[in-house]
Amino acid sequence: MNSLYGAWFGLQREPFSIAPDPRTLFMSERHREALAHLLYGVQGGGGFVLLTGEIGAGKTTVSRCFLEQVPEGCRVAYVFNPKQTVDELLWTIAQEFGVQIPGQVPGQVPSAGAGDRIEGGSKALVDALNRFLLQVHAQGGQAVLVIDEAQALSAEVLEQLRLLTNLETSERKLLQIVLIGQPELRAMVASPGLEQLAQRVIARYHLGPLSAPDTARYVQHRLSVAGLAGPLPFDAAALKRVHERSRGVPRRINLLCDRALLGAYATGRRTVDAGIVERAAAEVDGEPLPADASWWGSAGSLRRTAWLAASGLVLSLAGAGLASWLLRQA
Repeated sequence: MNSLYGAWFGLQREPFSIAPDPRTLFMSERHREALAHLLYGVQGGGGFVLLTGEIGAGKTTVSRCFLEQVPEGCRVAYVFNPKQTVDELLWTIAQEFGVQIPGQVPGQVPSAGAGDRIEGGSKALVDALNRFLLQVHAQGGQAVLVIDEAQALSAEVLEQLRLLTNLETSERKLLQIVLIGQPELRAMVASPGLEQLAQRVIARYHLGPLSAPDTARYVQHRLSVAGLAGPLPFDAAALKRVHERSRGVPRRINLLCDRALLGAYATGRRTVDAGIVERAAAEVDGEPLPADASWWGSAGSLRRTAWLAASGLVLSLAGAGLASWLLRQA
């Protein structure tokens, strides 16, 4: 474990790392509702499904759960870099689905003008994808395209995606597209130029922040997964302040709680109170520290204090070992 405060609070691993870790998965009621909308959309006969939310709200968490629960027989392509031209995106989608493009050089990376460098140009990309979709349907499957950070898609690319959903049978469309993005994605889809795409949205959900009770449960869950065996090191007022200052956004909760635990450790405290949370929030948000926080110091000094405390422990242990060695030599 790399956390400076881990041993102080009896933890075995990082409790509030912002790196995705399946062990720390926490699904609030809002997250479960978002997941249900995605799963319903996949079974709804094709078209578009929208999942939006603020940065750090947990969209990636929901999308990963969704990918683990897609119905059997689904062929899934996942695009995480949507800031591409039409040709680049078509090429990327084909690669994600494992579609062989006529004239494609094995291992070739898509770039601007990709359609101009293959036999038949952009039309060949679309035709190859259409053949793939028909093949998947003939085998009783469903093709699902998931695009993350979809607010970065251009209007031209969105229109091309709509055209890809034109292929359909009498019962369903052959391509299901899930768009995941920040709130501005909703405004994009609602714009007059994308009215035809908006009419093909069969499910949509906006992932809001955690409630105060869910924020407290989230903190408890993360610490429990990290190995906490004793009482929660945040008192009730601290948890309330965490919710207020984080606005219920999971990523902000992680940053705030991590800094608060570091502050408690650096000042020799076993419990985080509202004052420590307020000082931690000021650091995270780059605000001036409260007037009574002269002992707190900057983020750098906090970490130096914690480092010195850890170093002192190491030196003490080393000194004890040296003394024991000298006694054995006497």
